[in-house]
Amino acid sequence: MRVAVPREIKEGEKRVALVPDIINKLTRLGLDVTIEAGAGLHSQATDADFTAAGATVKSGNVLSDADVVLSVQPLTPQQMSTLKKGAITISFLSPVTAVDSIDAAASAGVTAFSLELVPRISRAQSMDALTSQALCAGYRAAVVGAELSPRFFPMLMTAAGTVTPAQVLVLGAGVAGLQAIATARRLGAVVSAYDVRPASADEVRSMGAAFIELELEALEGAGGYAREMTEERAAKQRELLTPYLASADVVITTAAVPGRPAPRLVTEEMVAAMKPGSVIVDLAAESGGNVAGAKPGEIVEKNGVRIWGGKDVSSQLAFHASQLFAKNCMNLLLLMVKSEEGASSLHLDFNDEIIAASAVTHHGEVRHEGAKAALSSASGGAQ
Repeated sequence: MRVAVPREIKEGEKRVALVPDIINKLTRLGLDVTIEAGAGLHSQATDADFTAAGATVKSGNVLSDADVVLSVQPLTPQQMSTLKKGAITISFLSPVTAVDSIDAAASAGVTAFSLELVPRISRAQSMDALTSQALCAGYRAAVVGAELSPRFFPMLMTAAGTVTPAQVLVLGAGVAGLQAIATARRLGAVVSAYDVRPASADEVRSMGAAFIELELEALEGAGGYAREMTEERAAKQRELLTPYLASADVVITTAAVPGRPAPRLVTEEMVAAMKPGSVIVDLAAESGGNVAGAKPGEIVEKNGVRIWGGKDVSSQLAFHASQLFAKNCMNLLLLMVKSEEGASSLHLDFNDEIIAASAVTHHGEVRHEGAKAALSSASGGAQ
């Protein structure tokens, strides 16, 4: 059975779906691993490293005879069309935004798995790429905030006097938010955080940060995510948060609702209330932005406040992001591999809730209801 890893072709994507350290765990099970030449270039994994680990490195097309294809970004429709019937793909594959790739996978008879859809259960934690990549993004957000701020993060005692620590505010206490809190604290900042889920308060406090409590309805959602809020509640939340932004030196926003545009947490009026020299790091800029005026991949200045719009944030830490992603991919793949006497074969058990939840297409059909709805909407709009 052959596992293939192509080079990522999306602009700005520097991660790779397998790293050399993982190869041996697959080859010992009898899997043949083929890596497209240059696939690990930006993640410090050279072709020689892959070859030494037991993989075959090949230039050009590595997809056409692959049984399994691992990638970070979804394969393009053209790439999907080159796969043999019955092949499996594992990647990020949003049922909302990757509709063309999903349609192509179904047409080609490919079974396409989405890492976004791996359920948040204990048994699937080692396959949860959303969590591992959010960890990278949260760390990066705090480092960017420290880099852009004109202030020291830690308190310093000097002969010239005491330097007071920076005040950092984190909005959203999911995986990315908690890692941003932890990193900002390690850098010496005084950190406070807010989340619409009161249950996150203990986690925030365990990181050494203060949890901001607003007199508002809780929005606990499924799978540990927050529910979408009404506009009335959002407006009240923004009003109550404004004084906290006004006193912050660095604000980091991390709020996201899966499958929907990012909630608007910070308006232009809230930015205007902040001190000149303050910094906002918007990790949700690519999905619509938590902050008014944020632009993915750009630093925008408004009233002396710099707004950093995140783009390909996890990919900016390509080495470790790839290591974590590769382990997530491998663990999901191994759930489907049966190995006997040195030979391996694929076995898809749709009674397993992990496989059932994360398989978007199978046997020429789209299985995921959200993807079906998105495809129906897209085809309706094209008529």
